[in-house]
Amino acid sequence: MASSDPLSLVFAALADPTRRAILARLTQGPATVGEVAEPFAISAPAISQHLKVLERAGLVTRTTHAQWRTLTMQTQPLDAASAWVEEHRREWSLRLDHLDAHLKTMATRPTSDDRKEAQS
Repeated sequence: MASSDPLSLVFAALADPTRRAILARLTQGPATVGEVAEPFAISAPAISQHLKVLERAGLVTRTTHAQWRTLTMQTQPLDAASAWVEEHRREWSLRLDHLDAHLKTMATRPTSDDRKEAQS
């Protein structure tokens, strides 16, 4: 992954459906790596790579108890991503409102063709 900026790491991690499914499973509570991997028809190394991406983004922490590795979801990075989206959503909505108002004024203005017809 090229960027180490935390928000970029979160969005990159969320870009993959398998990683989103892993996070969805972890919303139910901590789970072992085996429990998380069970529903996926992919190799253990592939699951491990997905988990590394989620860990790098701070979305998952891994703890070891004896031979068990337990995964826990961390919501703080999602909160930061959600705040970024919400901040930009307001800006986007404002721009769309301005565009809508502009298009409405354009629709009510006579065009040059309308003026030519009126002069005839």
